[in-house]
Amino acid sequence: MQQDCIFCKIASKEIPTKIIYEDEHVMAFPDIKPAAPVHVLVVPKRHIANLCETCSDDITLLGHIMTVIPKIAAQLGVADDGFRTVVNTKDNGGQTVHHIHWHVLGGRFMTWPPG
Repeated sequence: MQQDCIFCKIASKEIPTKIIYEDEHVMAFPDIKPAAPVHVLVVPKRHIANLCETCSDDITLLGHIMTVIPKIAAQLGVADDGFRTVVNTKDNGGQTVHHIHWHVLGGRFMTWPPG
């Protein structure tokens, strides 16, 4: 856990939130500024700053996250119609919290390019 990281504090339950999904490796919770009717964040409980900071030791965790996301989408009722998954990386990529996380957005038609 990184002391000043808000997602580490949420994952350790130091900061309360509505938990959409949780297991020993990840947690999902609503985004505080939703960009779609369904907008949740999927966060590993272990601190990794961003996608560029992952390594071969993270393959199992990253694979786990990618299998959990469709389950969360199904739980939220957006899997059948489709959803968008986004990972912002570093400042120019739009990452505002420097703890790797996946945005799962759904409940409306997504346009391209996103912005």
